[in-house]
Amino acid sequence: MSSNQDEASAPGRRGRRPGSNATRQAILDAARARFAADGFTATTIRKIAADAGVDAALVMQFFKSKDELFGTVMSVPPSALTRMSDAWLGSQDGIGERVARAFLDVFENDPQASEPLLAMLRGAIAHDQAATHLRDFIEARLMIGAAAHLRYDDARLRVGMAAAMLVGVIVARSIVRVPTVANASFESVVATAADSLQPLLAVSRPERPN
Repeated sequence: MSSNQDEASAPGRRGRRPGSNATRQAILDAARARFAADGFTATTIRKIAADAGVDAALVMQFFKSKDELFGTVMSVPPSALTRMSDAWLGSQDGIGERVARAFLDVFENDPQASEPLLAMLRGAIAHDQAATHLRDFIEARLMIGAAAHLRYDDARLRVGMAAAMLVGVIVARSIVRVPTVANASFESVVATAADSLQPLLAVSRPERPN
């Protein structure tokens, strides 16, 4: 018997009947919070069911596996993506501060967006699907669109480096919780990150040789 089947047959609280939008949403909300808190490996269908107040078998009726449930909850709200992409627009003056603030604000002050993003970060180390979701988010949703706004030849590399730096800050603050970084105020982290990002992102486009 598979681990998903084991979990589905475990005793739990009786849930509402399948087909209820409210029940499905409750499961998704519980799964999003649980994946963000515990990561993919430590999260179980039984724990998600308990958090949602339903039976584990009911979770499996909506979602056939933990992989499928994980993939479903990884949707980042479009408004959060827009805030991050809009930070690249405008003058290069202050671009480091705009990008740092937009990125860190989504991760730290927007639970609807931060929970799936933190779940991706926690799961990426141990689970291929989580790593794939994280690569897709950084490459397709963040880097390519951002690089299109920057008018120099190595824009994608610079944006990728900026994204890697910001992901590292989030890991240090919210996952590993390195004290000097985790205990710093939001504004001080934004300011320090901005100082590093500004020279990386605000450069003149190099002239091509004739």
